[in-house]
Amino acid sequence: MSDRAHILTFDLNETEGILVRYAEIIKKHFNTIYFEEFLKNKDEFANKLQVIWIWKHFPTIDEKLLKSLPWLKAIVSFGAGVDHLNLPLIYSFGVKVANTPHVVDNATAEMGMALMLTSARNILEGQKIATSPDTKSYPLNWYGVEVTEATLGIIGMGRIGYKVAQRAKGFDMKILYHNRKRRTEEEEKLFGARYCAKIDDLLQESDFVMLVVNLTPQTCKLIGERELSLMKPTATLINISRGGVVDQDALVKVLQNGVIRAAALDVTDPEPLPRGHPLLHLPNVILTPHIGTASEKTYNKMLERMIENTLAAVRGLPIPDEVPPYDGYK
Repeated sequence: MSDRAHILTFDLNETEGILVRYAEIIKKHFNTIYFEEFLKNKDEFANKLQVIWIWKHFPTIDEKLLKSLPWLKAIVSFGAGVDHLNLPLIYSFGVKVANTPHVVDNATAEMGMALMLTSARNILEGQKIATSPDTKSYPLNWYGVEVTEATLGIIGMGRIGYKVAQRAKGFDMKILYHNRKRRTEEEEKLFGARYCAKIDDLLQESDFVMLVVNLTPQTCKLIGERELSLMKPTATLINISRGGVVDQDALVKVLQNGVIRAAALDVTDPEPLPRGHPLLHLPNVILTPHIGTASEKTYNKMLERMIENTLAAVRGLPIPDEVPPYDGYK
């Protein structure tokens, strides 16, 4: 056990820390130091810890913590997003960062489709009608909108956006997309996708707008009141990226005023929202608790990738999922 790497992670906790069922798997590879234990015995562990595991955005990485760990080599984060990390600060200490991006693609794309279908066909409202003790008959004039042959605008055609397009093609949807880098002509032809160099064109033409971008300084509040006002009054906004990509005050305003039909959000800012927040009470909003990756299969794959990234880091090998410095995070 003494020659194995020590990793620091949040406490054993089914909601915010390491899942209990994963603890034994992790112990097969590393000596695990939980954060509460570390705080009580900093002198004992400071010179042993080589990697920090971020699980559900815990523990918080700040300058004080980084200064206290002279042998830290890497921070390995559960999931694809790294917006919860102060990357310039971490890089300034010569510490590398890794995440688990590729294994989340299918589950997150499925979540985007699930939100779109649930909102379009009024599934939640229908469930209430079907199960209400006051229901005597089903209303015949109560209906939603169809996804088939509708226009889907994807903002962010990276790995996950591409998976969304694959699934949307099965519904014969017309696909528009906006991206920093245009896809190849061959890739566009696979789905009949049309590139929109201007985001405004996508917003004006789409029946459903799905956000699938990373949260960076460039995408923070990418969708504000101006952008929302360009959308069709019959359109739905779907967000499976990060809550900060949308100006939530503007979103509340346009939903209340009927500027757009609805919003379906797996992410908000903050998470969870304050219990009195208007988005919790609007009838044309669907909210889920950031569960885009929450499937047994995907969680298991993320754990495997975290182990692979950590082993590479402590052995001085190339880290498979290293997050390199890039524009906005240099």
